[in-house]
Amino acid sequence: MPPPREPGSSPLSVLHAVQPGDGGVARVVVDLVRDQLRAGMRVAVACPPGTPLAAAVRSEGADVYAWRAGRDPGPRLVRETLDIARLIRTVRPDLVHAHSAKAGLCARLALRGALPTVYQPHAWSFEAVEGTVAALARRWERRAARWTHRVVCVSEAERRTGEEAGVRASWSVIHNGVDVARFADSSADAAAPGGSGDGPVVVCVGRLCRQKGQDILLAAWPAVLAQVPTARLVLVGDGPDGERLRAAAPRSVRFTGAVDDTAPWYRAADLVVLPSRWEGMALAPLEAMACGRPVVVSDVDGARESLPPGHEPLCLVPPGDPAALAVAVGRLLGRPEQRRSLGRQAHEHVLSRFDVRRTGAAVADVYRELPGVRCTEHREPISP
Repeated sequence: MPPPREPGSSPLSVLHAVQPGDGGVARVVVDLVRDQLRAGMRVAVACPPGTPLAAAVRSEGADVYAWRAGRDPGPRLVRETLDIARLIRTVRPDLVHAHSAKAGLCARLALRGALPTVYQPHAWSFEAVEGTVAALARRWERRAARWTHRVVCVSEAERRTGEEAGVRASWSVIHNGVDVARFADSSADAAAPGGSGDGPVVVCVGRLCRQKGQDILLAAWPAVLAQVPTARLVLVGDGPDGERLRAAAPRSVRFTGAVDDTAPWYRAADLVVLPSRWEGMALAPLEAMACGRPVVVSDVDGARESLPPGHEPLCLVPPGDPAALAVAVGRLLGRPEQRRSLGRQAHEHVLSRFDVRRTGAAVADVYRELPGVRCTEHREPISP
């Protein structure tokens, strides 16, 4: 691994190593890249080619490098690690910021502490698996921490989960943020795809996969309809479980597939639901609340920290519990005034605490604290 460039001799150079190239992780990276480019950093992104992330960061002006990495460990792991090592040699960044488990695995194997390394799990790998595989994932995270100059968690709960798994690291907790100006733009309400029907609309935005728990929502849906027969459900997104979920859903449930812009769907909702099995801090509820919509979420990492004070009794349910989810959703669907009040409170909460500009400033502060790294510009967090 070549030595880093002399700090301060030119704008700070950051390489983001990212897998996956879509979903919430990709949206977080795009916002971060945009902020860093505006701050004058030199930003490169290594990610799977042909993904929404690759297109988005290229349009922002970042240098994009094709890194053909799959989501899961497998026989291509050695090749993927060698490829990211080659890209690091090509870019010669001042620091590497690895996002999610696969990028964290390959980048840290390639670097082994040779350059300042930031790892952002976006939910821990060992939460997605069980048994021996989970034990191996925990062992790896404990070992890899010695090659990690800073672990950035998106919630205090995510940090605690890591500590409870035995990960000993230098930690920073930086909550996810959203582009509040875009999601709070009420002038776009007229374009919301409301569809036909007079009943309240429940929207779930997320990759169609086990983590996001759409199967739990579908299991709860008959009990919701028993309480509110006119309710409608829309699942926004696509993913590996799409075919199975469509087969299990009643004909009245709408599947949109992948969409370029989720904001109109939030605005079309009377209630947004995300019944995840695990998270670090989910982005969809923050986006929904920025649009002024109340949410019902499962009590996984980051959920309590994202909700406004006092919303937990109405908006938080145990993960993996369709009966509890049905009760919470049906109760709020039957109380339109309460929904509107919760939505107003949620909107103000996100504007005051989860503006993505604060997230970008906090990440820049982390970079500045790393040994051998000096940012050329300091910006105070932006007031709402």
